[in-house]
Amino acid sequence: MTDTRIVPIVMPKWGLSMKEGKVTGWLLEDGSKINVGDAILEVETDKIAGSVEAHEAGVLRRRVGQADTMYPVKTLLGVIADAAVPDSEIDAFVAAYVAPAADEGEEDQGPKFEFADTAAGNLRYAKRGDGAETIILIHGFGGDLDNWLFNIDALGEKATVYALDLPGHGQSSKKLDKPGLGAMKNALAAFMDKLGIGKAHLVGHSMGGAIAMQMAAEHPEKVKSLTLICSAGLGSDIGSYVDEYVAAQGRKDLKPVLEKLFADKSLVSRQLVDDVLKFKRLDGVEPLLKSLAAALFGGGKQADAPGQALAGKLPPTLVIWGKLDEIIPSAHAANLPGAKVHVLEGAGHMVFMEKASDVNNLIKAHVAGA
Repeated sequence: MTDTRIVPIVMPKWGLSMKEGKVTGWLLEDGSKINVGDAILEVETDKIAGSVEAHEAGVLRRRVGQADTMYPVKTLLGVIADAAVPDSEIDAFVAAYVAPAADEGEEDQGPKFEFADTAAGNLRYAKRGDGAETIILIHGFGGDLDNWLFNIDALGEKATVYALDLPGHGQSSKKLDKPGLGAMKNALAAFMDKLGIGKAHLVGHSMGGAIAMQMAAEHPEKVKSLTLICSAGLGSDIGSYVDEYVAAQGRKDLKPVLEKLFADKSLVSRQLVDDVLKFKRLDGVEPLLKSLAAALFGGGKQADAPGQALAGKLPPTLVIWGKLDEIIPSAHAANLPGAKVHVLEGAGHMVFMEKASDVNNLIKAHVAGA
């Protein structure tokens, strides 16, 4: 009988559309000791690249997947097992492994999309987990809920997690009266009310962080804690990204703009650029983004400072930043007295994607202690 301590490493499913991925390289050698959350190998899809992380501790006993090779989702890539498990059992496990069919085994890892008809319009969202604590993930300017692909499942292991498309973004309604921080905050409140979420841990990235702070300032009864990731609203400085993003009309213009989001520029794939262009060309998107950009970041400065409104009444707050952020200076991380601050090396504005394991662990610990 195969030892139950043998754990398969499989090609992950990042989002509903992912069918296959390419192993770009292993980060560990056979025989390496592995802890939960360790990055084991790197995988690239047509949309994004990322690291496959360990969900179990043990020893990397066998690397099966080959570098620069495409594999379908759920294909066996490697094996983790205790050192005491005989090689013969590892051999037998690898030889007998059959990837489960789509209708077998575990539920798809990609978020299931739903829609909430709110006072701010029809808002798309994903829900993961069923824990006692509720987390809401709030994306930044020009983003959508798919930005949280590396976070939503990990955070949903012990919490109920929602990620939504804000008005004008993703697949949500492309209309918003008086675009600005107040309107976005009202949309978040309407979403919470519609789904019966009385109080939540708010995790906001960039513009989403400013929205979360505004909610905490005006409706503290709705906010259990804040996690602010490369957040707007903590200073006036901001790079040229927003104006360049709004103005970009083609792949040649957009690609270098999107590259500013990452420390590792290779993460901006052709498919990612094409997907953003497709979104920007949807009816209603361009005028709404222009109005929102003018209201929030007109003149190359941040117009709102919701962090100042929280002085003296800050809920438990975690600030996370990528040190190489080209959009909002990482120095802003120190502009919220009383918050716990972590500035991560080797990451840019999308630190929650580039350093997903670190960010997920920080958020889990913060939520548990709030």
